[in-house]
Amino acid sequence: MKRAIFPGSFDPFTIGHYSVVKRGLALFDEIVIGIGVNQAKKNLFPLEKRIDIIRQAFKDEPRVKIKAYTSLTIDFAREEDAAFILRGLRSVSDFEYEHTVADANQKLSGVETIILFTEAQYSFISSTVVRDLIAYGKDISAFLPPDVKI
Repeated sequence: MKRAIFPGSFDPFTIGHYSVVKRGLALFDEIVIGIGVNQAKKNLFPLEKRIDIIRQAFKDEPRVKIKAYTSLTIDFAREEDAAFILRGLRSVSDFEYEHTVADANQKLSGVETIILFTEAQYSFISSTVVRDLIAYGKDISAFLPPDVKI
């Protein structure tokens, strides 16, 4: 079985994240969406709400699992028996960071990183942008996966 983890804080989980996972399902038998928990990071949404949003998005997809983790991402990958880390890349500016982390993860654990480029129509969407829109009371439904309510 080819299993990948898709790690992130997902505060909140956007349509861009959703697209990467949906496309990743063509490559992997199972994807575990790993919500990294960092107590030092101030999140807009509590962990339970982030899990609920992702559950809503994948309610009809049994090959997607959702788990929180507090360890290094490569340790989480090992715990989940995942040989791959799935990542989305929105822009050239994301590339350097993702490349460096992927190299370190591969060197330390043998876990390979598979990067999917974000679809053009979602490349400007980030969790930060969505949080800013929420702060100003704007409708964010176009930035969320289908049928997801916050």
